[in-house]
Amino acid sequence: MKTLFSFIFLSVSLSLQAGSIELTEPELNNPFKITNSHTLAIESQRLGRDYKLYIKLPRGYFDENSQSKRYPVLYLNDGPHTFKVASGVTHFPSMDKAILVGISFAKGENGQFSRVRDLTPEVDKSWVNYKTGGAPAYLDFIQKEVFPLIEGQYRTDTNKRMLAGHSLGGSFAAWVLVTKPELFSAYVLTSPSLWFKKDLIFTFENTYASQHTSLNAKVFMATGALETTANGMRNDMVDGHKRFMKRLESRGYHGLQLKGEVVQGTDHYSTFPIGLTKGLMWIYQDI
Repeated sequence: MKTLFSFIFLSVSLSLQAGSIELTEPELNNPFKITNSHTLAIESQRLGRDYKLYIKLPRGYFDENSQSKRYPVLYLNDGPHTFKVASGVTHFPSMDKAILVGISFAKGENGQFSRVRDLTPEVDKSWVNYKTGGAPAYLDFIQKEVFPLIEGQYRTDTNKRMLAGHSLGGSFAAWVLVTKPELFSAYVLTSPSLWFKKDLIFTFENTYASQHTSLNAKVFMATGALETTANGMRNDMVDGHKRFMKRLESRGYHGLQLKGEVVQGTDHYSTFPIGLTKGLMWIYQDI
């Protein structure tokens, strides 16, 4: 691990030293492309909005000896941000096991406006500058439009869908977990906004627990140790993390594999890469 971080530090240092090199206009107009990746446009008939899907296929997908192989799929909320990170952390062969699918914000909309609407499960009138409560319709779009498109076009293992989300994307994943857990076999929640609408997620979980004794999913949750009110956060994310972990553990759900970590030294913006990496390393042990 030290060797890996030393390599990263050296690479960054060399990049900074090369910062004085002037780039010509043709070089600036020739952007870097992520290997094995492409995009698909999807016009949602259910939502009446257009989205873009960022797709990355594992290396070897097109190899002759792989044509009968079916792959897990990792779905990512906030695709314009999370897809690039997920591509990086899954670059090495030991982590390059799944098809990546990042879902964009709605076409033509402000990203924050789009995600607040799509990732929140109920209307919260305290968000006066945003629309909220669109998560049920957004999940329906994923289930009935995104899944069929991906599973019809690529060799996927429909028993191994995974969902990863950060912040509101993390609380969206938590909401899916306790309302329609069967849609995904594994979940990675980083810095989930469990505080939304006065800890509404605990109400959803309580409803689920009153009707079920099993929860068949592998769940990893990570929150940064610096995500506290003492460090400037409006809501204590660490407290929410610990309480939600304790709640799930106390249920004794059959089939639930649960692991959580408060990541030392990270804040709300730096937890996702580490949390995603650790979560996938743990989940991929069974793949």
